[in-house]
Amino acid sequence: MTLQGTSAVVLHTHRTDLAQPPSSVLDVVTVPPQELGAGQVQVRNLFQQVIAASGDLMFETTQIPAPVFRAGEPIHGGAVGKVVESRVVGLPAGTVVQHMSGWREESILNADEALPMPEGIFPGPEYLLNQGVPAYYGMVDVVAVGVGDVVLVSGAAGGVGSMAAQIARARGAAYVIGIAGGPEKARYLLDELGLDAAIDYRNDDLDERLATLAPDGITVFFDTIGGTQFEAAIRHTAPGARFALCGNLAGQVSGGDAGYPRLDLMTALANEVQIRPFSTRHTSEQIRAWNTHYTQWYAEGRITFAHTLLDGTLQRAITAQDELLAGMHRGNVIVRLAR
Repeated sequence: MTLQGTSAVVLHTHRTDLAQPPSSVLDVVTVPPQELGAGQVQVRNLFQQVIAASGDLMFETTQIPAPVFRAGEPIHGGAVGKVVESRVVGLPAGTVVQHMSGWREESILNADEALPMPEGIFPGPEYLLNQGVPAYYGMVDVVAVGVGDVVLVSGAAGGVGSMAAQIARARGAAYVIGIAGGPEKARYLLDELGLDAAIDYRNDDLDERLATLAPDGITVFFDTIGGTQFEAAIRHTAPGARFALCGNLAGQVSGGDAGYPRLDLMTALANEVQIRPFSTRHTSEQIRAWNTHYTQWYAEGRITFAHTLLDGTLQRAITAQDELLAGMHRGNVIVRLAR
């Protein structure tokens, strides 16, 4: 069966500067048709996930442990869609699946690339498009957050941070503090995510707030930002504190020396701080571990899906990528694709 061409987002040239918006290097074009082969499904995409890391993959080289996007070719990323044609037993037409070949109207997938949506748990298929895998891996496997921990999460209103903070709470942390930018996001951490405290880094003094909120020091820091927030966290550690370094958004967006925070070495030595940078490979084991706990915790009401849902075409997904890097949205950013 030969399929018609489909619209897709293509990288026409690599980004060369952090100040360059992704929309300046992306186009929506019609790509050539593909042949649906044995063991494959054709999926019409319904929701497109937008994540900060995609902006880094638009550079010719990156330190992110993932293949960069190639100039002149479609980009890829998380999406949810409905099977419209199938040559796979067990994935009939109408099945809703999650996959990593998004940023196009329709995708051709091998059977092992399409993860069926569990039935009867989530209000909508977009609930699969979260960034819980790195959040869970960092919080659980890297720093083993648990009962009694005093936890600090930077970028707590973002896709990864919002999940990491809730995972800490679900695992029995004694106190969870989130850092976000602006009073609206700070209220969001308290009112919607249910964290114990919030720090607005734009208007609050980090040191003063941490001294008040965690007078005996933090025991776990989950960092997606780096920069001055990492420096402040070091100054307010408890003995044996564990740091899970997940991201460097300050350096990814701001540039300059924001990606090179100073390490208060004497404090780190005196408190025997364990600094553990990590990369998430999204292995089948990592995905399975997260999905198992996500479905359970969501069903029990112990975790919510923090997200921003936008409506539009693939072009809207492109502008949403710009907006995400500019800090305009909170939680996991998803575009519901219009027809």
